Amino acid sequence: MIRFKNVTKIYSPNTIVLQDVSFEVEKGEFVSIVGKSGAGKTTLIRLLLGFETPTSGEVYFQDINVNETSAQRLQEMRRKIGSIFQDYRLFYGKTVYENVAYILSVEGKENEEIDREVPKILDIIGLSEKINNFPNELSGGEQQRLAIARALVNYPDVIVADEPTGNLDPYNTYEVISLLEKINKAGKTVILSTHDREIINKLGKRVITIENGKVVRDEKKGRFII
Repeated sequence: MIRFKNVTKIYSPNTIVLQDVSFEVEKGEFVSIVGKSGAGKTTLIRLLLGFETPTSGEVYFQDINVNETSAQRLQEMRRKIGSIFQDYRLFYGKTVYENVAYILSVEGKENEEIDREVPKILDIIGLSEKINNFPNELSGGEQQRLAIARALVNYPDVIVADEPTGNLDPYNTYEVISLLEKINKAGKTVILSTHDREIINKLGKRVITIENGKVVRDEKKGRFII
């Protein structure tokens, strides 16, 4: 489903972020990408989304070469990938409902479909009672769940979460990771980027470890070893 083939990313002669990275992610997998800050995790995700171009090598999503496709097809591909970030990226002037509805409206969905789908996704992630609240009236964990709702509302094939618990306390971290596990059990592919040792060791799922831009370990039931 996702394939990195000998991918290298160099920003300058003194800034080699990724070196000859190769791995595959199958449909329905839950894969954690771990490494210290600056190891290249975020660059890897940006390459997958087509926001960066490899210096050499190839990135594939569903057999599409991400960097050799048209802008229109790249946009279509991104609709199949729901992205979650550490900083939430919410619209703080919009309500919970409006934050999720906006995602559907920019896709050209009719109001009837929006009115049907938004309450459904908010119920799934446990924010039904906050539907008319603004993001600054939510806890950090609730804000991240709202970000997850925005990522899910288009029913993507893949969820990519880049340090989604970096700003959360242990309780809310557990809630967000449990939600990602639930999404994965529903058949979605999940790629989690983190440097949180406790999360990785509790998950007991596949772990790809990056050190100095290189894949140094790829284990089916890995642990955080850096």
